[in-house]
Amino acid sequence: MNVLVTGAGGFLGRYIAEMLLAQGDRVRGLGSQPHPEMESLGVEMVCADLGNSESVAAACRGMDVVFHTAGIAGLGGRWKDYFQINTLGTRHIVEGCRRFGVRRLVFTSSPSVIFNGEDQRGVDESAPYPCRWLCYYAHSKALAEQMVLGANGIDGLSTCALRPHLIWGPRDRSLVPRILDRARRGKLIIVGDQTNQADITYVENAATAHLQAADALAAESPVAGRAYFISQGEPVNCWGWMGELLAMAGIPPLKKTMSFKAAWRWGWGFEAVYRLFGLRGEPLMTRFLAAQLARSHYFSIARAKADFGYQPAVSTAEGMRRLAAEIGNSKRVMKM
Repeated sequence: MNVLVTGAGGFLGRYIAEMLLAQGDRVRGLGSQPHPEMESLGVEMVCADLGNSESVAAACRGMDVVFHTAGIAGLGGRWKDYFQINTLGTRHIVEGCRRFGVRRLVFTSSPSVIFNGEDQRGVDESAPYPCRWLCYYAHSKALAEQMVLGANGIDGLSTCALRPHLIWGPRDRSLVPRILDRARRGKLIIVGDQTNQADITYVENAATAHLQAADALAAESPVAGRAYFISQGEPVNCWGWMGELLAMAGIPPLKKTMSFKAAWRWGWGFEAVYRLFGLRGEPLMTRFLAAQLARSHYFSIARAKADFGYQPAVSTAEGMRRLAAEIGNSKRVMKM
């Protein structure tokens, strides 16, 4: 097949591209900057801004399948940036698919599109979008997800959305490094009573789910027009898991604690100050982060199992072993 992977130079996108190459597909990658390492693997890389509709549409020409993983995440910043990349960029992908007759579009969404700040224990895809948004990222991704699912069946295009939660593993340059960096700088504080559980997703499992969904996606299949939660299938204690990460990196256990109510108030205050003065970067605390750190958020993957046979092939224990090996190698390199 001819396959386009947006964000092919990113964490999840690269794993998807590598799996596609391994099964003999021709892969085109779309990114905002050059990625010579992907070209060396045999990926045809196209540099384009998701905000440029013509460039995005051109990248879709001749494709059988599109995996749209590109986007921006974060807790701070401006609404217009999130909307430009996550929402408007997705609109351009959908329009490019329709214009050039792409048959299948798999969109990488997020469980944050339904997060309302309350505990979410084992909820399934029937959970509604919230009435209020705690961060621009979640809002922009929710609008994009609705757009993708709403395009299903139009001009012969079949679509679905996957919601992998907290993707981690070797080559991660976002989630785990951010946790470790905050901890090293003394900026990571235990919020809540430390009993909350959360879903996590090993990166190879997330990538495999995307390929499985694409294979099953067709106009007459149950996958068309649906969203799916993706995870390890077994939640972890949020603070216990982060403690394991810190131990891998040789970082002392966390000692500072804060109640959820206090963290929520601090988050509200930081957000107000950042908005008032137009500050860039991420606040130390936000309401979204406070809720993510203190509340439980794990989801049922029964629909993904039933509709396209998803199973987390790499266990959490094995994934952590592989991640520990990478962190250990990094520490040895830094000492040299």
